[in-house]
Amino acid sequence: MRTAIYPGSFDPLTNGHLDIIQRAAKLFDRVVVAVADNGEKRPLFTLGERAELVREAIKDVEKTEVGHFHGLLVDYAAEQAGVAIIRGLRAVSDFEFEFQLALMNRKLNEKVETIFMMPRETYTFLSSRMVKEVARLGGNVHCFVPPHVEAALQAKYGRRRGKKA
Repeated sequence: MRTAIYPGSFDPLTNGHLDIIQRAAKLFDRVVVAVADNGEKRPLFTLGERAELVREAIKDVEKTEVGHFHGLLVDYAAEQAGVAIIRGLRAVSDFEFEFQLALMNRKLNEKVETIFMMPRETYTFLSSRMVKEVARLGGNVHCFVPPHVEAALQAKYGRRRGKKA
């Protein structure tokens, strides 16, 4: 069974993330969407909330599951019998950082490959950070995230769709 790990903070999950998950599921026997517990970041959603938002989004995507990890990604990949790490590239500006990560991961565990996937053109500009900013300022994010994620953002920021702050 060929398992791929798709790691991220997913704070929150966007339609760009979902696009990559759906396409990765066509290439691998099992895709683990691994929600990172990164102590250096201050996420809007807790680890449990982020995992649940991802779980709801992928419930109908065959061969996918949600996990979470703390520590080295390559160690988590090995625990999951992962053969590949999926990384999304939105723009050329992402490449340098992602390339360095891929080389470091290869040095730490050469058995795990890194696969770069680009989201559909419609999502190349999209980031969780931008979605949170738009939602925080009362903007409409319904075309950027699944409906349940939009509702969760509205609950966090105390706004209803279309209502300005």
